Order: sequence, then structure tokens, then C-alpha cells
Amino acid sequence: MLEHVPFWLGALMHNVRAGHAKLTIVNPDLEVGASSLELSSPAFANGARLPERFTADGEGVSPPLVWRDPPEGTSSLALIVEDPDAPAPYPLVHAVVWNIPTAENRLAEGAIVRDGSGAPDGSDVGRNSYLSEGWLPPDPPTGHGNHDYVFQLFALRHTPVLDANPGRDALVKALQGNVVAAGLLVGTYSRGEAATTDGVASGLATA
Repeated sequence: MLEHVPFWLGALMHNVRAGHAKLTIVNPDLEVGASSLELSSPAFANGARLPERFTADGEGVSPPLVWRDPPEGTSSLALIVEDPDAPAPYPLVHAVVWNIPTAENRLAEGAIVRDGSGAPDGSDVGRNSYLSEGWLPPDPPTGHGNHDYVFQLFALRHTPVLDANPGRDALVKALQGNVVAAGLLVGTYSRGEAATTDGVASGLATA
């Protein structure tokens, strides 16, 4: 959709961005604390450009994610992916996944898809900013510059009771006072500019 924005218009909006200070993980009501989760991907390194296959310019599937075992006392995990560089009042939500079992330490490529009332493992995929269930492929305006896509993983004390397809606000409310640890992974993407080809992370597929 946003690939049709003219380069000149995207360039004029270069400084119009939601802002990293509005990301879920830095919300002061969450009390994330000092404990961290090691979150990574076998498809891209932290801070590197997302491969095109995970964007609206490619197949548009969600990237694979892996993480270390969460701390003791974790009931389940939740994931939210946001673009704080979107030309909007708030970060654009690209994915919401909650009730991820603690026994799982990964999401496979393409796993964030419409799943109705939930996946067989008990996890559930919520609504993105386009109000659809599943992965919203990165689709930044042409000429708008680099966008960060921030994958935020939360280990929760208690599994929240939510509707089958919660959005960002419902998930953030459920996270408040409920976070044991958190992890963060950033991928980047842009259109109409020279692409940097940072090295793909290696040795992470079995992490």
C-alpha cells in the first residue's frame, strides 16, 4: 500500500514519526525491571536490515524468532512488534502474540498468521494496526527513510485472560505489573534508498 507514496512526499514526511519513546517496552507502567530475555533471529542480526521476504515487497511472512529459557516464575510469554518510525501518532503494530507456552523457545518462520481462537499449542495471535489478525508485513513509505521494526518479548507472571484477538491496548493493559523479564530485537527496512546489507546472524537457529 505505502509503496505507492511518491518519493517526494515520503521525503517531506521524514521527520514525522511516532517515536521510540512510545514503544510498549518503555512504557513506565510495565515495570520491566532488570531481568532480560535473549531474543534473536536466524534470519537477521539485531539492528540489521530485514530480508525482503518478510516485508510487503516479498512474500510477507513473519520472520523466525528464538529466545533463551525465560526466568523461573514465568507463566507464559507475549510478543508485540511495533514500528516507531511510522508517520503516525503511535507506533504501528505489526504483530501481537500472547499465551506463548514457556516450553516454546521459538516462533518458526511464517508462524504469525490468522489462527481464529488460537493455535494448537495454546498461543493466540491478536490484531495488528490494520485490525487484521496476523503479521502485518513492513511497508514503509518510499523516501521516508529507515524504519525500525522492534520485536518485544515479555515473560509474564500470570497468563492474562483476553479476547481471542486482542489489540495493542488490551495487551499493554494485561502486561502492567505482570512482567518478569523482557527482550528486544530490532530489524530495519526502507524504500527508495540505498540498502545496507548487514551480515545475517549465524548460529542462532538452534539457540
